[in-house]
Amino acid sequence: MSEVKVETGALVTGGIAGVLASACCVGPLVLVSLGLGGAWVSTLTVLEPYRWMFFGIAMLALFFAWRRIYRPLESCGTGQACEMPRTRRAYKITLWVVAALVIIAFALPYFAPLFY
Repeated sequence: MSEVKVETGALVTGGIAGVLASACCVGPLVLVSLGLGGAWVSTLTVLEPYRWMFFGIAMLALFFAWRRIYRPLESCGTGQACEMPRTRRAYKITLWVVAALVIIAFALPYFAPLFY
């Protein structure tokens, strides 16, 4: 498996798990704010007991992505994506943006009652 696919896969897994971690609480709030409502929105609360599990998966995936992105250049082979400064910078920015979104999405249910 190529190195780019592993790093991208870890970032994508972390992002998806972060979205699922907040789907029970943030999802209905966002959908109602957009004017989308109905009884089906309340079914998203079924995911609430699994929120910690999704958050754990997201943190684990982000840890593995962090470990691969911030490894020393010496462990990077010639001609690989991790060797190029532009690619390394893009991966670092993406990692920290995804990590911030995961933390915000996880913490938002605790602060959501302050907004309504």
